[in-house]
This record gives sequence, structure tokens and C-alpha cells, in this order.
Amino acid sequence: MGTAGDSEKKPTVVFVLGGPGSGKGTQCANIVEHFGYTHLSAGDLLRAEIKSGSENGNTKWECLGLPLLKAGGVGIHSYQALSFFIGIGCILHLITMIQNMIKEGKIVPSEVTIKLLQKAMQDSGNDKFLIDGFPRNEENRAAFEAVTKIEPAFVLFFDCPEEEMERRILSRNQGREDDNIETIRKRFKVFLESSLPVVEYYDSKGKVRKVDAAKPIDEVFEVVKAIFTPKDEKVKQHRCAIL
Repeated sequence: MGTAGDSEKKPTVVFVLGGPGSGKGTQCANIVEHFGYTHLSAGDLLRAEIKSGSENGNTKWECLGLPLLKAGGVGIHSYQALSFFIGIGCILHLITMIQNMIKEGKIVPSEVTIKLLQKAMQDSGNDKFLIDGFPRNEENRAAFEAVTKIEPAFVLFFDCPEEEMERRILSRNQGREDDNIETIRKRFKVFLESSLPVVEYYDSKGKVRKVDAAKPIDEVFEVVKAIFTPKDEKVKQHRCAIL
């Protein structure tokens, strides 16, 4: 007999993958508007967490399992104070590590990203999620499925030539630290070497929906809409068109 937890409906997860500049963020915004999904960008979550940690000092890194101790109470014991300073040291080290990894276009440890994603999913109040830019490698994929017990409904893969992605990134001028030519090319390399095997894995299971992302935004979204529109609604639309 299953437990109450077993009978709970699992959320619908769609992994959104594609090289940097392939238009994932733009299309995710359209999907959110038209189909009611919550968009979770792994990169944005990491950048936001780094920013909050840098600004607040005591940070929100407790969500990653790092104990947060405040050295300010009456009669605080020496071991508590020591734990506090060790904890802050670990936090600052982790923040620096993640900042450097993002700057270098490297892949952040799975446990860090997965815990951020889990927290964002729980806080959202929704049960349909677009997870953008994750998993970035096979280890990410296996860890996510093992920890969350969730397999994606499918993978939305935006296929775009490297030259076009580079042009888009350099022209968008978002002020991001990783939007420079050196880091962009490192990110392309990481995507080809690490993320494409994830796409291939899910393709072997019939779960990849490939989209030509080099086309204009509106044309790309027409393809995306067809992927997300429920089958019964497609049949209804087809009948109406015939009539």
C-alpha cells in the first residue's frame, strides 16, 4: 500500500535546453503567459542567491543546508561563536566559488542548483514548471531525478547555430558578467560537451521536442505553442477550421 506521499500528484516539469542566446528566456516568458507555467531559470536563481548573500551578510544560504548562526545573543557560548564564523566562512567561500564558476561558464555543483530549484518550486504555489538551463550535464540529470523523484514530461530543445547565438548575446547588452566574448565561447563549449549528451539521453526516450530557434521569435513561438497545446484542444481547433 502506498503512503500519502506516494499518492500526491507530482508536478509537471519541462526541461528547457539550448545554447546561450538560443532564445530560451524569451520563449519561456511566452509559455508562462499562454499556458500558466512557472519559469525557473537555474542561472537566474544562482545569480539572485549570490546577490542576496553578498548584500545581506547573513544570507539565505540556509536553504542549501548551511546552518546560519547569529552571534548576537546574550551569553553566547564560544563554540557557538566559532560555528558562526566557520559558517560565514563557508558561505563566503561558496558564494565566491559559484561566482567564479558562472564567470568561467562552468557547471555549478548539482546539489546547490537542485536545492534552489526545489525551494523555488515549493514557494511558487504552482504545479507546472519550465526549468530553464538545467540539467547542464548527465550528473545534473541523474541527481535531479534521484533527489526529486521527478522525470520531465519532455525536453524543449532550442536548436540554434553558434554564430547566431553569439550575435544575439553580444547585442542584448544585459550587463551580465558572463555576457562577454570569452565567457560566451566557454559557455558554448560547455554546452556542446556537457549538455548535448543530456538532450541525446532524453531523445533516446522519445522525450525531446526540437525547435529551430534561428527563426524569428513569433515563428518560433508558433512551433512552441503547438507543442504545449493539449491534443484534445488541437482536435477541436482543427474541426473549427474545417467548419
